[in-house]
Amino acid sequence: MLRSLLTALVLLALQTQDRAVEGLELRAYDYTTYHTMEEISVWMEQIEKDHPDVVSSMIYGTTYEKRNITLLKIGLSSTLPKKAIWMDCGIHAREWIAPAFCQYFVKEILGSYKTDPKMNELFKNLDFYITPVLNMDGYIYSWRDNTTRLWRKSRSPGTDGCTCFGTDLNRNFYANWGMVGISRNCCSEVYNGQSPLSESEAVAVTDFLSANRDQLLCFLTIHSYGQLLLVPYGHPNISAPNYDELMEVGLAAAKAIKAVHGMDYTVGTSPDVLYANSGSSRDFARLIGIPFSFTFELRDKGDFGFELPEDQIQPTCEEAYQGAMSIITHVHDKTFTSAAFTVTATLWTTLTAAWLSSTTLL
Repeated sequence: MLRSLLTALVLLALQTQDRAVEGLELRAYDYTTYHTMEEISVWMEQIEKDHPDVVSSMIYGTTYEKRNITLLKIGLSSTLPKKAIWMDCGIHAREWIAPAFCQYFVKEILGSYKTDPKMNELFKNLDFYITPVLNMDGYIYSWRDNTTRLWRKSRSPGTDGCTCFGTDLNRNFYANWGMVGISRNCCSEVYNGQSPLSESEAVAVTDFLSANRDQLLCFLTIHSYGQLLLVPYGHPNISAPNYDELMEVGLAAAKAIKAVHGMDYTVGTSPDVLYANSGSSRDFARLIGIPFSFTFELRDKGDFGFELPEDQIQPTCEEAYQGAMSIITHVHDKTFTSAAFTVTATLWTTLTAAWLSSTTLL
């Protein structure tokens, strides 16, 4: 009996120690280095455990190699439907700075919502849907060795006798698919797939966005490199109906970015400041009615390209965070300030009508 009790106490002590170590490991998680997919997955699980009141995870699809595509849903619970912000990183495998930014963004918003009144307001009114790594198969492959470091595409096999692997996921969405800026050669880095939504990763995002289009106010997809903020559309002959406002919001974000470390970001449509393309997730989001849709192309402008040194992770994330928050704050304030104004105006009209009615009776 005594031996059983002692054994139980030892096991309890070990479990408590393990939990303490887990918490210490998360606090010591290095946001200034690049992490493997395995490490990011463990980090996601720990973030959910450490913040159960505001963080939950959701599997919304699978990759070609049958890995679960998981997002973090972040926000304060509400009995009423909430509006939402979408952010995905790592749709292109070699752009390692993008998943690093998603992790940094999660850290920052979770670290400030209890003390920053504005962030707390955002948490009350919005949910954040954040996918740290969308192209998991490609990202894992890019970590295999030096010969695969610059892999861009998914890992699905070629079709019709093509021996090359992968589709450019950001050419596979049903948004002017196959029109410009693509290749039908499956060995090309911009191969757009056998057909629209031939890739399960693109299907997963499409299904989620389509099911939640009325909830989503803003779509942010994070890439590198070039220091750009891109607005819809990728086709040179098609403009978004709110192009002027998208440019205004984008320019304000670029100003916020520059204020941090002096980095210049160029704002515009892809044909205007980069190159024409079609089938992108950004264009699809705008096409189905999500009003604010942006692509971030993070540092740098080509000195290191996709192999951005780790000593640039923190400054890159710091400036991009301010840019993203500039957009999100604008979207939030426009939505909820307008709603409050409408309610106030309606109440004022009702009270005025009642007062006029009463004076008429007198």
